[in-house]
Order: sequence, then C-alpha cells, then structure tokens
Amino acid sequence: MGRLTISSLLAGAALLVAAPVLAQEPVKGGTLTVRMNADIRGTDGLNRDANTDTVLHHIFETLVGFRDDLSIGPVLAQSWTVSDDGRAYSFTLREGATYHDGSPVRSADVKTIWDWRVSRGKDWFCNPFFDGSQGLKVEAVETPDDRTVVFRINEPNALFLAQLANVQCNGWIASPKNIAADGTWIAGSAIGSGSFKLGTWEKGQFVRLERYDGYAPLAEAASGLAGDRTAYVDAVDFRIIPDTSAAETALFAGEVDVLPGLESSRIEEAKGRGITVSTTPGLSWTPILLQTSDPLLSNVTMRRALAHAVDFGQIATVRTSGLAQANPSAVAQASAFFDDDFLAWPDYDPEKAKALLAEAGYKGEPVKIQTNTRYQGMYENSILLQAMLQAAGINAELEVLDWAAQLDNYLAGKFQIQSFGYSARLDPSQLYGILIGDKAKTPTRQWQNDEASRLYIETTKTTDFAARKALFKQIHALMAADVPILGLYYEPVIDAVAPGVQGYAAWPADKTRAWGVWKTK
Repeated sequence: MGRLTISSLLAGAALLVAAPVLAQEPVKGGTLTVRMNADIRGTDGLNRDANTDTVLHHIFETLVGFRDDLSIGPVLAQSWTVSDDGRAYSFTLREGATYHDGSPVRSADVKTIWDWRVSRGKDWFCNPFFDGSQGLKVEAVETPDDRTVVFRINEPNALFLAQLANVQCNGWIASPKNIAADGTWIAGSAIGSGSFKLGTWEKGQFVRLERYDGYAPLAEAASGLAGDRTAYVDAVDFRIIPDTSAAETALFAGEVDVLPGLESSRIEEAKGRGITVSTTPGLSWTPILLQTSDPLLSNVTMRRALAHAVDFGQIATVRTSGLAQANPSAVAQASAFFDDDFLAWPDYDPEKAKALLAEAGYKGEPVKIQTNTRYQGMYENSILLQAMLQAAGINAELEVLDWAAQLDNYLAGKFQIQSFGYSARLDPSQLYGILIGDKAKTPTRQWQNDEASRLYIETTKTTDFAARKALFKQIHALMAADVPILGLYYEPVIDAVAPGVQGYAAWPADKTRAWGVWKTK
C-alpha cells in the first residue's frame, strides 16, 4: 500500500499546520456559525465550487482522505490493500457506517454512485482522471461482499488514492436514494454518511447542517479530512455574507464563530478583539488566467509581454501583507517538491514588455480583465494588474461580473483574461492535471501543450520522489516559455476563530472542518 501513497512525497508539510486549541474534554451542544462568501451551487457534487466542496464534504464521505500531513488516511473505508501488481485496490468499508436515513452503507452503493458519476461524462470534470485519457483508467469496480469494494485499474498509478481523495472531485459515496428513476440527481437531496446531515438550505442566506447521531467513527484520530470525524456541535450554520467588511463586523460582534480567509490586513485588529487567528502557508493558487485561444493572446510574444509587465512580488506582498511570496508555478512553497527553481519566470521589466508588444504587432486593442467583488483578493489583484499593464502600454480594461457569471465564463472558456483562484490541490500533479489539456474538449484547460501533457502523465506513473520532482521542473520550464497563465502566489490560510471555540485548526488545504470542534460558551 505504502508505495502508491503520497505520504513520503509531501513529508514535512505537517510542520506547517497550525495546531488546534485544546480544552479538557469536548462537549456537545450549541451551533457553530461559519461565514461563507457565496451560496453553494448544488448537492450533486458536479456543479461545484470551493464553498460547495466544503459543505458537501461534511455531509458525504470519500473512501479515503488527506491527513494533515497530506498523506492518505481512512474515511468511509477503514482499511485497504493493494495487489502485488499495483492494479487492484480492495477497500473495507467502516464497520457500522450508515446513511442519514439509518440504512447501512453497502459496497454496492459505492459502485452505483461511481457508475453514476462516470455516466455524467464531461459534467463530472474529474472523469478524465479515471477514464484513461490521462493515463489512469478504472477498468472495473467489483463488490465481492457488502463491506468490500475492489477498484481495478489499468496500470500502477502514483495518484490513484490521491485522486479518490481529491476534494474537488467530490468522489464521495452517497445513498442511491439521491438518484431519481430517470438517472438524475434529486434536486436538494443529500443523503450521506457523514457526521453532519443537511438540515435547512435557505438559498442566498445559509446552509444549516445538523449533527448525525448515528455516525460510527473510526478509531484513527481526526487528521485533515481523514480519521474520526465526530461532530460535537448540534448544528453548523454556513452563513452567507458576501461582503468582506460585513463579515468582519459580524465576527467582531460575535455573530460569526469562524471566518475563513480573514484579510491579512485585519489580523492585528482581530487579535486585539480577542479573536484567535490561525495561519499557515496554503496550497490554493491565485493566478491570472490567459485565454490562449483568443486572437490577441494566442501570440506567445504578446503573452510574454504581459508577463514582463507584471511585478509579481509586489502583488503578493500587497495582497498578503508579506505572508506569502510570489510563485508562478503549480508547485507551492508548502509542497515538499518545491525549491527555488520553480520561481524562474520572465522578470519584471516594463521596457522589455513594450519592446515585445511592438514585436507582437500590438496596436492598442482593448484587453479585458474579468473579475468580481465577491472574492476580495481576485478584485484587488485585477486592479493591480490593470495598473501594471497600462503602465507598460497595454489598453487593459476591467469587466466586473458577479461571481456566478464569471465562473460560468471560466467553465466555458469565454474570457481574454480572468483574475481567478484555484482551491487547494494537495499534489502538484493534481493542479497540472486541471491546467494541461485539450481546450476544445475541456474549455477549463488553460494550457494546450503536447510535451507538457506527456510529462504530466509521467508524473502520475512515477513513484520516485526525485524523478517526479525532475518532471515537475521540466513542466515548469515549458510553462515559463509558453506563458499560458500568470501565477501570482499561494493564498496563506488565515482563519479567524471567536472566543469559546475549541478544537478548530487551519491547514494548508484551506478547508473548514466543523467536526471535532466544540464550544465552551
């Protein structure tokens, strides 16, 4: 089993995780209120964004999940074995696991939900990770008994368990009762096996989860998204507060218990008001997306001009108050694979940018930057970007949309430039896997490069740490030459926690976890 996990590949990341504040004993009761800046998009796991992922992973459980140290641990599967040839993974489901309607979780359900996701085709954006188009192919899912499920894959793969645990894939197990007779997901249905169940969803207002008292925990201690996920609070209210200032006011007034993503400029004020601030380097990448199929930006010389016009270090410093350094690569500083070679990028040089603009034949055409005010960082980054591009002679204009419209444009590839953010991918291959690909087939792919695709697939098959790192460096060198995206920095995780909340911790994956948390007042 060990040779195909990524625990050794990301060793040391655990040192970056802020430890929770511990009390004598957890106590049950009360409601934990967590701020969200936007509503969830659905309950099927297909129509998703970061907020949706966070909420659904409280309701549903994947077979395995990432621990704090980014190794793979048990969730719904209490254990697993790997065949000698590395092509068969046998999972044993957690003893006593039941759905929120009291029915037992069976291996047949795992197969049913897996087959349903695969049948959604491109609607499940993780299908390419498992259909052979990126190397790994799940050839069969077998259920020899009610508590055993076997996944057979085409060849040994270093990322198979990590992809099952991939937060953004939402590859969790759910009751087949969520699916209607015609094969569609029943709107708003959310019958899972997690320690929280869906209570009330007031769209645009809040999502309330209630403790599921039938949850049967694992013996392994809670860590990351793995292990014992026992809920102590009676309910969790994910309260939707779009405006950043209003959210901070609610925190300071005691109306919110947890504010994920506190602005770095407010840390000292929060501490002065008795708020606990938990910080750690993050794995959520903040880039500027360039549409390489756009008539203007399809010219690599034009894209290089953009890169030379941007002072990445200044943007990172301003936006994070110095908590994060600039990083143009898909390998985060929080990753054990990182070294300074991944910082190689066209340097900030406005005069060189102007020379490249002339070489590209740029004649002052408008260049539109799509952004939104729902995510403060995206908006401020677009303002800084616009000023830098204009200083280099680029006619940059802002196109401010609501977040839902911007996300729809991202999914359809309808933009020239977007200020964007990727939620945390816990292995560099997972981030490269959503960046590289055929734009005609998958509009969200930002970089179409055959050699990069070949190297990416090699990273998923290679288990040796040094060999994978060398492959990542080759991919980054190609990216620095091709400039299909402008990576800015990795968001530091800054979570603000009200007095009386115990057991809460930030971690590089930047996911709020309400299990294991309790209130003393």
